[in-house]
Order: sequence, then C-alpha cells, then structure tokens
Amino acid sequence: MKKLSLLLFALLSVAQLHAQPNETVKLNLISPLDYQVFQRQTHDDGKITVDIALDTTARGTLTNLDTLEVRLTGFDAWQSLPFDSRVRRFRTELAAPAGGWYRLEVRLGGGEVVVSAVVEHVGVGEVFVIAGQSNSANHGEEKQSATNSHVVAFGNGRWQPAADPEPGASGKGGSFMPAFGDAMAKRFDVPIGLVPLGVGSTSVREWLPPGDAVAAPSDTGRNVVLVGSNSWACTGELFDRITAVEKQFGPEGFRAMLWHQGESDSHEPVDRQITPAQYRQYLQRVIEASRAQAGWRVPWFVAQASYHSPMDKGSPELRAAQKSLATDGIALAGPNTDTLGPEFRQNNGQGVHFNARGLQRHGQMWADNVGSWLAKTVPANK
Repeated sequence: MKKLSLLLFALLSVAQLHAQPNETVKLNLISPLDYQVFQRQTHDDGKITVDIALDTTARGTLTNLDTLEVRLTGFDAWQSLPFDSRVRRFRTELAAPAGGWYRLEVRLGGGEVVVSAVVEHVGVGEVFVIAGQSNSANHGEEKQSATNSHVVAFGNGRWQPAADPEPGASGKGGSFMPAFGDAMAKRFDVPIGLVPLGVGSTSVREWLPPGDAVAAPSDTGRNVVLVGSNSWACTGELFDRITAVEKQFGPEGFRAMLWHQGESDSHEPVDRQITPAQYRQYLQRVIEASRAQAGWRVPWFVAQASYHSPMDKGSPELRAAQKSLATDGIALAGPNTDTLGPEFRQNNGQGVHFNARGLQRHGQMWADNVGSWLAKTVPANK
C-alpha cells in the first residue's frame, strides 16, 4: 500500500509539472512602446520592430505552444512570426506603411489563444533628436503643448504626447518642440517623434568626446576635468547622451540631429573664452565623432545662435563659424534665431530665452529649414 501511494504521488507530480507552462506564461512587449514612432525608410514605408519576451516559470520546452502572430489595425489578416518553443525572446521587423496611429496586437497560442498583448498607439513617420543648450531644452517662458495628437516625445524610457517640459531635456518651462512637431506633422501627414537631449547653460566644449582637450574650462565648470597645470579635458558625459540615443535607435533610426547652442560661448568671462575658430573646431569634432560612433552619416542641422539681450544681440563671428559648417558640407544650415529680437524674448524682452510667441516662431523656423530639406530628401517608393 505504501509503495502504491508513493507511485500515485509521483505520477500526480509529473502531471502537474506538464500542466503548468501554458497557465503561467506572460507575454511582454518590449517593442513597440505606446506612442512610439519608427523612422520611415521611404516616403510611404517603414518597419516596426517587434520585440517580445515570454515570462514563465516553466523550464525547457513550452509544451502545446506553437504559434506567434501579429497584426496592425487596418490589416485584418494575422501574420505569423518565427516561433521556437525552446526560447523566451523573439525579435522581428514588421513592414508597415507610413502613418499612424496603428493598434498592434500580438498573440501566442497552440490551437487556441493562450496569451496576448496590445499597444494602442504605434506610428511610422519622422524622428528627430534635439541637442544643445537651454533654447533647445525646456527653459522658455511658457509651457507649450502640441495641438496635433501625432506629435510625441521620447525620454526616460517612454514615449508620450509632446507637452512641455519635454522628457530627456533640462528645464521645467517651455520649448520650441511642440510648435516644430505640429508644423512638420501638418506638412508631411505622418507621426513626428522628438528625442530631446539639451542641457541648459552648456558650452560646445562640454559636448566633446571623453578625454578631448579644451582650451579653458566652461563657465559652468561642469563636464570638464583638470588633468594638469592649466590643462583640461572633457568628461564626455554629454557626448555619451548623444551616442546612447544613436545606439538605441540604430543606423538610420532617426532622420536628423537638430543642434541649437552657442549663447554660452558668445558670452563668457575672459579667462574662459574660446574663439569662433575653436567653437567650429569643437563642434565639428562632436559631429564627426558621433557619426563614427553611430556607424552612419547622421545629418546634423546647426542653428546660428549667440543672442543674449537687447544690449548684446550676439556675435556675428560666432554665427559665421556656425554657418561655415554648412558651407563646408559638414552640417546642414539650421535657422538664424539671433533674428528673433526682444519681442520674442522672456522677461518683457530682456532675457535670452523665448516667450510664448518666440517659442512658436522658433519652432516654425526649424520646420521651414528641416521641412524644405526633407521634402527633397525622402525617397519615394519605386
């Protein structure tokens, strides 16, 4: 009787072990995230990265599971994805037309659906990374929000509708990004993704790769290290912000980098100044080194920016250095925002940052520059 009891207990334990896997499997979508925008490759088409992880307590093979499928709204048919019951991670690219928002559904089963997951907002459109100092970030006088529901921003690991302060950039006020996104979405009729990286008060030398020598420390004293008597080098922390995004999005995973910076470098104490020629040298180094890290020739738009106040309307020499990068084919010309005078500036026209009217105008200027280039650049389907 005792042997029979032990045998029955062993058989029951085996049955329970084989019954567990399908009851405990969870399907987690790592990509896409809600509101994520994927860069289109042609005028009409792009690809959505589908990255799936299965969470289960089962070991070995997941019995009775043999089908992994995905579909987008507007496309009734389910598409089969490669599936191997011995692994827990699956990644593929799903061809999709430019547009959105799409609803993406994934299901896993074997005869019947066992688990499923849904992302409500997925787009294929245009993605832009934005870097520089305060006027590229959230330091404007009044917070702005995109009026087009297809304009979103990415930062801190999530996508969200573009409403200031934008994630990933410094400051708690307003930015030009909602206005830029609205204008681009209206012109191109696709979702617009913005990836803000700007940090207020930074000098161009603070964005250099780690270890690069600088002629003098910046006004903030941050992002540089003393390495000898009157000898300084960049820590590379801000440069790493750029390369981390490049790595995360992958080759041609965004359309262009928008650079708005220069106000700090046109207005520093005598012992911390750099020349326009040094500014150009440093920014060219940032551009070329970041492209090397990315593994593709990232288009960079460089604004002309050096304005401080009605009494200090900027540096023609610094603007010329910024513009020379476009003239020499290293970058593309961004807007000249030094033309935006007191009526566009905070503190009743006395400040360096933009008021609400200035933020709207700033965004439209970027859209005019980038939009004209993009209209000539995006290849049509054959």
